[in-house]
This record gives sequence, structure tokens and C-alpha cells, in this order.
Amino acid sequence: MEKKWDGKTKGSLLGYKFFVLCIKFFGIWISYFFCIWVAFYFVCFSGKHRKALTHFYQKGFGFSKVKALKLAAKTFNTFGRVLIDRIALKTSKKRHYSHSFENEQALLDISGNGKGGFLFSGHVGNWENAGNLIGERITSKINVLMLDHEVEKIKTFIEDATDKAKYNLIPLKDDMSHLVLIHQALKRNELIALHADRTMSNLKTFRFKFLEGIAEFPAGPFIMASKFKVPITFVFAVKGKGLHYNLSATEPILDALSPEEIAEKYVRKLEQMVRSNPTQWFNFYEYYVD
Repeated sequence: MEKKWDGKTKGSLLGYKFFVLCIKFFGIWISYFFCIWVAFYFVCFSGKHRKALTHFYQKGFGFSKVKALKLAAKTFNTFGRVLIDRIALKTSKKRHYSHSFENEQALLDISGNGKGGFLFSGHVGNWENAGNLIGERITSKINVLMLDHEVEKIKTFIEDATDKAKYNLIPLKDDMSHLVLIHQALKRNELIALHADRTMSNLKTFRFKFLEGIAEFPAGPFIMASKFKVPITFVFAVKGKGLHYNLSATEPILDALSPEEIAEKYVRKLEQMVRSNPTQWFNFYEYYVD
């Protein structure tokens, strides 16, 4: 099993081309049908990813191997559907989708305070899809902080075949230049969105009890958020029935907290989301350290 996330998108360029064409010419539901067979392929032939998911469900939830395998199969299928939605929401098919937003006011309050803020999320559901659903209703500019390791051919093809993303990308750099861009964005009262549930080798981490095991979380995002002293909220967008998404945001953290305190609050919220949506856990590597 993969011990650490490698920072790269899974999937081939051919696969992305197929689903872009399928969405445009046959629609979302036919694309979902083909997704079943892709999920079947991953269950049968992608051993390291299947083992990582089944281990997560066995260790984190205490499920039997059979139940964990069933959940892994459902997770592969749901992940495929979310990726299809990611493409469809950048086309005219967007009109077919609906969403609800629990505590949307939290984001409006942060946007209105004049300081900008951090939106922490994780790989449960897909927050990018939420950004494409809400458009500019919250703010005209959301900056996404991420490792820009998506395979370049895939990224270029998606951008050429669909509308441009509704966000600005701030790539993480070894020279820490991203901190300057974040500072400038916050000065413009913009929001910084980032995931904080994946670690990579040789980076500082925090360890927390997560579900029924012990997992590592990257310390960097929480150290950064603590130093900038701007509002923080935890946001998630999980797939509901059909073409519906359930969006949520926590009450903003306005007090000065240590990085460990912010991380603890984040992990507890992430844990809650995973318990409620176990088949939308999209980390396909060995997550637990014990």
C-alpha cells in the first residue's frame, strides 16, 4: 500500500477524454453508468488502492473485511461520479444540479469582515464542485492553495474542453513564495481554500486519534493559519442523492488559537463528516500510522 500521498491525480488522459465526450453527447446519467465499470476495474485490478480503502474501513470503523470491501467498491463508484460532476459543472450541464448550504452565513460573514479568511476542507466529497455551484454569491475570488501536480496533459485537456475554473490557484512552493501570495490575497479580503488531510514525506505533521486509529495530518496549514490571525472555517461539500450536493460551513474561529488547537478542531469535524459519509472518503493510500 502507498504510505504517503504522491500529490498526483489518478487516471489517464484517455479516460478523461472519454468522460468529457460522454457527458457532452450522452449526458450525466449515461456517464454514471459507465462509471460503474470503471469502479469494477479498480476493485479488481488496483490492488494497492483497494487494500488502502479496505484497511481504512477495517481500522477506522471496525468493519469486517467483507463489509470493508463492499464499502471500498461503493467509494470507487462515488469517486467516479464526483469526478464526472467536476467536469459537468463546468459545462452547460450545470443547470441540472441542485444544492443546499448549511450555514452559508458563515462564509458571508468572513467575506464581509474585510480581513479575508481560510476555508479548511478535506478529501470527503469535493469542495471544488461546491465552488462551481455557488459561483460568485459568496465572494468574487477564492484562492485554492494546493500542490499543482496534476498531470499536465490532463489539466490542459480539461481546461480546453470546459469552462475555466472559478478559482485562482496558489501553488505550494519549496521557496515559500506562496506565503507572499496568501498575504496579498488576504489584504484584498479574499478567501484561501485548502485541504489539510494529506501528508507527504519529510514534512512536519501532527498526530491525532481519528475514528478508531491514529493518523498524521500536515502541520503546515495550521501553523500558517495561526500566524495570519484571520477567521477560519471548515467547509465541506458532499454528494447527496442524484445530482444534489450538501454544502456546509462551521462557525468561524475568530480567537487566536495555537496550530495544535486549530488542527484538533479540524480533525474532529473531518471525523464527523467521514462518519456521516463513509463512501465519500477519497484518500487512496494507507492512512493510519499504527
